Amino acid sequence: MKKVFSTCQKIPSSGKISVSMKKINILLLLISVLYGCDSTEEECVYIPESTNISVDLQFEPLQDVFINVGSKSELVSLLTQHPVIRDEIFRRAEYPSDSIFVDELFARLSNPHLDTLLGETMRVFGNLAALKSEFEEAFKNLTYYYPDFKPPKIQTVVSGLDTDLFVSDSLIVVSLDFYLGKGAKYRPKMYDYLLRKYDTNDIVPSCLLVYGIGDRFNKNDPGDQTALADMIAYGKSFFFAKHMLPCVPDSVFIWYTPEEIKGSRQNENLIWARLIESQVLYATSHKVKQDYLGERPITIQVGEKCPGRIGQWIGWQIVNKYAERHPQLSLPQLMVQADAQKLFKESAYKPQKR
Repeated sequence: MKKVFSTCQKIPSSGKISVSMKKINILLLLISVLYGCDSTEEECVYIPESTNISVDLQFEPLQDVFINVGSKSELVSLLTQHPVIRDEIFRRAEYPSDSIFVDELFARLSNPHLDTLLGETMRVFGNLAALKSEFEEAFKNLTYYYPDFKPPKIQTVVSGLDTDLFVSDSLIVVSLDFYLGKGAKYRPKMYDYLLRKYDTNDIVPSCLLVYGIGDRFNKNDPGDQTALADMIAYGKSFFFAKHMLPCVPDSVFIWYTPEEIKGSRQNENLIWARLIESQVLYATSHKVKQDYLGERPITIQVGEKCPGRIGQWIGWQIVNKYAERHPQLSLPQLMVQADAQKLFKESAYKPQKR
């Protein structure tokens, strides 16, 4: 495994700083100074002609049903009818017995605070028309690219901030109370940078990212354990999701602030240079992957203002470049390109100074 440079490395005892270290420190300084200077506006990617495509969207709101359950026996009946909600949203397996699970869940659903949470949810989402419309747009576009696609059933609940989302090929369950946004009285207990995932406009993009990273659409080589392979896999998932909602800003998909997206674009060449200097691409260690691709508020190894998961964002740019250089490929053809090294090489990705 190649050694990865640490920004905490001590200056050699001779007092001399190596050329490589000088380069990296200069890169760190430039990235910190220049972040947020770009004013590039978001642009739509290709918008497919999907007006004549119809999708059978099954939408089942269940938030009122669970919150207003009248007895434990009624709750048991509901949970039996909806085993995914029971097991994945309310997490039955974490309780020692069915009776304890039902007792505790019934007490929670009967808490007056949940009525307040339901009221807040309905204030934000109303009759769910906007959410339905965005799902419909995404599924029409998905059907355009994949004519055999069958939309999953969509159920909505208020879980009491228990579990946010369940996504499978046949069913999506959304806990609406997770996605009430900044002004909500009740929000998930987590760091601010993680709360960016839970605004009202994050639901459908999050579902598409789950589809985009899964092997149903996104083919990858499991034998390639390099950071580059992970970067490309993530990049393809963002590419996929963006094309299903072509005018949604990039910042929504990757959960960056608009300023972080602008700064990343402005500093793309410097970020790339930092990854090359630190020998990130062909590293296979968990620590390197966590540093550059994992959840964290900033990628300190790149710069004090560089957002977390910057390796995922760079992977997205590599995939964009590959698509640009191979316009003859359809989206499904791109998504099945399993050789990350080949895709990277044929992208000829080398960002220039802006």
